Amino acid sequence: MALKHDVADELEAYANLLEMDGVEYKPNVYRRAVESIREYPGSLEALAEDGEDALQALDDVGDAISSKIVEFHETGAIEELEAMRERYPVDLDALLRVEGVGPKTVGTLYEELGVTDLDELEAAAEDERIQDVKGFGAKTEQNILEAIPFARQAGERELLGAARPVAERVRAFVSEHDAVENAEVAGSTRRWRATIGDVDVLAASDDGQAVVDAFAAWEPADAVIEAGEQKASVRFDGMRIDLRVVVPSEFGSALQYFTGSKDHNVTLRNYAIDQGVKLNEYGAFDVSDVDDVDADADDGQRVGERIGGDTEASMYAALDLPLVPPELREGRGEVRAAIDDALPDLLVEADVRGDLHTHTDASDGANSVREMVAGAKAFGHEYVAITDHATGPGVVGGMGVPDDALLDLADEVAAVNDDVDGITAFSGVEANVDADGEISVADDVLAELDVVVASPHSSLDMPGDEATDRLCTAMEHPSVDVLGHPTGRLLNQREGLDLDANRLAAVAAREGVALEVNANPSRLDLSGSAVKAAVDAGATVSINTDSHRPETYENVTYGVHTARRGWAEPDDVLNTYDEDALREFLH
Repeated sequence: MALKHDVADELEAYANLLEMDGVEYKPNVYRRAVESIREYPGSLEALAEDGEDALQALDDVGDAISSKIVEFHETGAIEELEAMRERYPVDLDALLRVEGVGPKTVGTLYEELGVTDLDELEAAAEDERIQDVKGFGAKTEQNILEAIPFARQAGERELLGAARPVAERVRAFVSEHDAVENAEVAGSTRRWRATIGDVDVLAASDDGQAVVDAFAAWEPADAVIEAGEQKASVRFDGMRIDLRVVVPSEFGSALQYFTGSKDHNVTLRNYAIDQGVKLNEYGAFDVSDVDDVDADADDGQRVGERIGGDTEASMYAALDLPLVPPELREGRGEVRAAIDDALPDLLVEADVRGDLHTHTDASDGANSVREMVAGAKAFGHEYVAITDHATGPGVVGGMGVPDDALLDLADEVAAVNDDVDGITAFSGVEANVDADGEISVADDVLAELDVVVASPHSSLDMPGDEATDRLCTAMEHPSVDVLGHPTGRLLNQREGLDLDANRLAAVAAREGVALEVNANPSRLDLSGSAVKAAVDAGATVSINTDSHRPETYENVTYGVHTARRGWAEPDDVLNTYDEDALREFLH
């Protein structure tokens, strides 16, 4: 049981059911706790074993929530949640995927019309029964009906790797408009979260209507969801894209505000009030001489002397703070670090010199050794490791390389290395970490290779403490250099191992093993919070693309930004090392 993931899912369901039941305030309390649980890098299982007091060390987890976590850990269920599910036997996840339908709407339609799933919702809309319910109307009913087909296919949040290119495409399109002075990606896409809800783009223009009209007419869009004077939303390739247009003088403040996260903005705003400054989407205002300033009030948003807002940096400068990079804005101490002048000097993509996890057609890759090495050189790398899968459980299609062929493959890598100038090719392997932590390649073979990546590929449903023990055992092997995609997760497909990132990082630091940030957009594993645990422990991380063809070397971008979300500086990352330093690190 992956306690962390399962508890988070259950508490999120409870929050939605509470809101569906008309409960005020409490649903958001649970949602904040869910976020803390999901981002906690340690073992939730260990905290649950220690009891409710230990769990309350987590942000936003109090008595009621900690008791439910312990209850779920001990029994596999939460009694109050199961009672709510019996009261409301609805397919809540599916219904909430309908554009414009929230928990309160689901509750109302269940009570009034007996709607429990998408089929019943569609039938009610087609029969024009929804418009007869108080608070609804014909337009709302039609919007729901039109959104149902999309809801049937939109089961998950979008992967960053799918959303970010779309966001950049929209930003470029909007930027080309004559009335637009500036445009940027905003929201969680700009913070490079592994998955995102909607794509957000912000534009600066004095003619918002013209920009909105152009966006609503964007030819690739599948449908226009809504369009007003200053904002519009379209649907494209299963994604909702929201555009907001602001006047140029307020672009910086709006970009800061709509980048988020909410936790970051609240912390920054509260600090600002202590300094006599009010921050909002319209700017930074000196309110030191204004009485009764309410940081959350909607009226009087432009009260006081405006001292920032043209640029995003000016919003922080108004508080004598440096600009906080978007990847750090998650409410995890970055505002305090800015106050203390202790923000990290974050890694940038140009710092990465090579890739230490790639595959060829010797296992499940699409290209030869020579093509993968030449592709790495063309990409600009100084070195690359060829680390084809060894045979073992969990290898896709059984396309691994047997032990007796790994050294022959190493000879081929050496020959290509001699032939291709301007790049160093390292021989290697991606070995499997068995359920007990053993490495599925003979020790004498591992010792002959340059780079050994050890990765879990099977038994990914182990309890958290056992899973952590398993990977720590693997890192104790003298030939292991990199622990590959440690959780084994596939975003939107499987959760992967529920690891104690703090303990993993401590062992990695002790054993001199790098923890991989797998840059494949379907993995992004380790996560940003786990990278932060590694950085804090003094462990080394390695950003690798797990490329199976040369074109995917460019995915290093996603790995770099994931590492930045974990506060990683260049010295924290193995493949920023020059070749001599890298060889010294390797076994």
